[in-house]
Amino acid sequence: MPATALPTVVIGAGPIGLAAAAHLLERGIEPLVLEAGDSAGAAVRQWSHVRLFSTWAELVDPAAEKLLAPTGWTAPDGPTYPTGGDWAERYLQPLADTLGDRVRFGARVTGVSRLGRDRVVDADRERQPFTVHIRCADGTEQRITARAVIDASGTWSTPGPIGGDGLPALGERAAADRISYRVPDLKDPAVRARYEGRRTAVIGSGASAFTALADLADLAEDAPGTHAVWVLRRGIGGSTFGGGEADQLPARGALGLRAKAAVDDGYASAVTGFRTTAVERSGGRLVLVAEDGRRLDPVETVIVLTGFRPDLSFLEELRLGLDDHLQAPVELAPLIDPNVHSCGTVHPHGVRELSHPEQDVHLVGMKSYGRAPTFLAMTGYEQVRSIAAALAGDQEAAERVELTLPETGVCGGAGLFDEPDAAKAEEGGGCCAAPTTLQIGIGTPATSGGGC
Repeated sequence: MPATALPTVVIGAGPIGLAAAAHLLERGIEPLVLEAGDSAGAAVRQWSHVRLFSTWAELVDPAAEKLLAPTGWTAPDGPTYPTGGDWAERYLQPLADTLGDRVRFGARVTGVSRLGRDRVVDADRERQPFTVHIRCADGTEQRITARAVIDASGTWSTPGPIGGDGLPALGERAAADRISYRVPDLKDPAVRARYEGRRTAVIGSGASAFTALADLADLAEDAPGTHAVWVLRRGIGGSTFGGGEADQLPARGALGLRAKAAVDDGYASAVTGFRTTAVERSGGRLVLVAEDGRRLDPVETVIVLTGFRPDLSFLEELRLGLDDHLQAPVELAPLIDPNVHSCGTVHPHGVRELSHPEQDVHLVGMKSYGRAPTFLAMTGYEQVRSIAAALAGDQEAAERVELTLPETGVCGGAGLFDEPDAAKAEEGGGCCAAPTTLQIGIGTPATSGGGC
């Protein structure tokens, strides 16, 4: 069968995977979306209670909107902020329904390779189609042949651990009953009961940690005794709470201000420079121990929000060009490396930065960022637009930039690890606009939370 007659396999029916399918169809390329879950946006639905800091206008892909328009679908109000549940129900599921049989649910990809060629074999490699092995919901296995593979499976299933060295802290697995790796839904009575009137450690420094701190502060107003211990591996500097009013995504700036208010109002206390090495039980509670020997007062629960990492296990027979520490494509890594800068602003990029030694395989969306943070849905939509153009042979469109990303208002250049001159570097600005003075209550609705 000619390669052009084969489908392009897209792994994952999340926002970027479904957008990839829409762009491929627009280019006359047949997509086949393989989703391990039983519905569109299966991962998004697991944080359905969290409000995004991007508006609807920034969360709907243009090619997807064109595909939906003839079905009678009505675009949500552009300036408003949806929850994850809204995003899944009002956009992702209708888009998957429109794609019809081109989306297969309950199909978990277990391996990708070249037909008859393992990772070692050079001979005639690029002329062979891809083979994609899947395990179906009923336990049966299948093999699909594809002309190209776009991996949009994300990183949701592989959250970072407590341990400051990237490994689970000693005792972390044994304490799993009191540890969560997700932002809790405190509107759920059963979940609320787990945290109200109790001390909770929140580990992390990104948007998800801000969301958890702000939500716990709201709970503390109604439930005395509720307190969050914010565990930071770094110190607190000018960029700790984000860009505030300087953030061009106002809800993202407001989210950092809510976290700051939680600390300022006494609902949360911050512990800095604390890199956890062990989790110990103490009378039904947990004690976090740092590598420098410090021990925190006992807490009832721990919320770990230390980022995510890509699952590369099913791609091990492919020749990928990945940065050795971020696990992102080597051409993209310098643009997003948090060791170099703290900018959330990333230049738009496409097929050139996302290509690998293995031709016609691309990691997109959250997975393309490897272990780096600050991914936006708009970034992923631009990625798959460029890749679809390249697969269709339109190199000019593939290399054309069609997106301007909002700046975070923060870029100190201090990186991930505090150094003696870090504070000075932050004061000097950097590659983005300098943050303004943080003022609680300024910005968009306080209900805005974390997300894409």
